[in-house]
Amino acid sequence: MSLEGKLVSEINIKCDGDVFHEIFRHRPHHISTMSSDKVQNVDIHEGEWGTVGSVIFWNFTHDGKEKVAKEIIEEIDEEKKLVKFKVIGGDILDHYKSFYVTVHVETKDEDNLVTWILEYEKLNQDIPDPHTLMKFCLDVTKDIETHHLTGKLVSEINIKSDGDVFHEIFRYRPHHISSMSPGYIQNVDIHEGEWGTIGSVIVWNFTHDGKEKVAKEVIEEIDEEKKLVKFKVIGGDILEAYNSFYVTVHVETKGEDNIVTWILEYEKKNCNVLDPHTLMEFCLNVTKDIETHHLN
Repeated sequence: MSLEGKLVSEINIKCDGDVFHEIFRHRPHHISTMSSDKVQNVDIHEGEWGTVGSVIFWNFTHDGKEKVAKEIIEEIDEEKKLVKFKVIGGDILDHYKSFYVTVHVETKDEDNLVTWILEYEKLNQDIPDPHTLMKFCLDVTKDIETHHLTGKLVSEINIKSDGDVFHEIFRYRPHHISSMSPGYIQNVDIHEGEWGTIGSVIVWNFTHDGKEKVAKEVIEEIDEEKKLVKFKVIGGDILEAYNSFYVTVHVETKGEDNIVTWILEYEKKNCNVLDPHTLMEFCLNVTKDIETHHLN
């Protein structure tokens, strides 16, 4: 029975294929920020990032154990978006006489297919095929995809109107906002539950980017001490571009200062979806309208 083997696995990712290839070619040292539970650190020991012959040292966790791998970049093919590594030291060579890892990306329209290839020669017949290492590679791929699709925007704005009243509006009477900011909010209705309670479902009719839109939201969290309300979007136009979307608004009062903080947390449907900066601008403009309404 041959000691040599080859495993091939494919996985489709929604994030940009060029970016994925660029990470493994030029900046694998960034992977620890994208998949920190699996890859703890990546250092270059010889050469320069992204060049054939460079030697890279990986600290990673596999099968519940902290391990290391010393690899040399053996091949780079920009046309195929391919990088091939040869393992030249570390824990993997405790079981394998030779071990090669190839990762390449094939992009067709919006589809980005990542292919992992593990080629190896075992030290003896008792060594298992590296299926758990292949799973490790696929899991890291998913983490990198998630990192590029998920995001968080945070903006603060100081208002001169009463912070308690501002919080009370978003908790108990968001249906009054249409009278304070009619250019942005046309109507707010409650569909389930009661105003100001967790689990209540609210539907917003609003104008964003020059278009009339709707959003169906459930109140997920209320914190009176922090003057905080968190909404989860469960329907409407926003979910055409995002798999998940959360809106948090809270007010911090210090003396005469009332700082309103807006937090947008989201997962895009694909890499072509923009970060919701215009939605953040919308939230800030509504805040200004509410402030103006109470000052007048």
